[in-house]
Amino acid sequence: MTVVLNQTVRKGRKFTQVLEGARTIFLRDGFEGASVDDIAREAGVSKATLYSYFPDKRLLFMEVAKGECRRQADEAEALIDDSAPVDQVLRLAAERIMSFVLSDFGQKVFRICVAESDRFPGLGHEFYHSGPQVIRDRLADYLQKCVARGALVIADIPLAAEQFVQLCKADLHERLIFGMSDCCTPMDRKRVVDGAVRMFMASYGAKVGSDKA
Repeated sequence: MTVVLNQTVRKGRKFTQVLEGARTIFLRDGFEGASVDDIAREAGVSKATLYSYFPDKRLLFMEVAKGECRRQADEAEALIDDSAPVDQVLRLAAERIMSFVLSDFGQKVFRICVAESDRFPGLGHEFYHSGPQVIRDRLADYLQKCVARGALVIADIPLAAEQFVQLCKADLHERLIFGMSDCCTPMDRKRVVDGAVRMFMASYGAKVGSDKA
């Protein structure tokens, strides 16, 4: 059992089935638009069964959101070639991070965590440690390997991982949050990805003459 927001999420035989159905509906309709009836129908379970696992729709949404973060982290990690140039791997990571942060789903997760932070402070805490923190930890693991082989020079790897994630959100995240209609074109995304990789490598790339592979 996992305790979240002072309520209990019960795991059982149809737990994964409920999550898969909820993921389909949340990605299609968003948090507000998703109805419990539609989720139960998509999952092939009764409403009573759904509520027995998730007594609150927020709990279900956050469980789906955490799973989505882990899925994206797994997919990105599977594509990483440790022998590839660092800037190439970082570009792939930046594109993945940006894709989630700027997605409709990613934006809804952010807004819900902010909107519910006063009433349910555990909501954001639970999501951060099971979602974004997973991505940062895996990025830090990759950076550690790069440092070990001399491709990067980093004194504080967790901080460097956090800096890179924030560089990937530069400008575009706030423009979306504040509803700027001109966000976000493919050119905008490329500009931010290029800048993130360039700045990170300028700060942490090994000096000329060392291994940059």
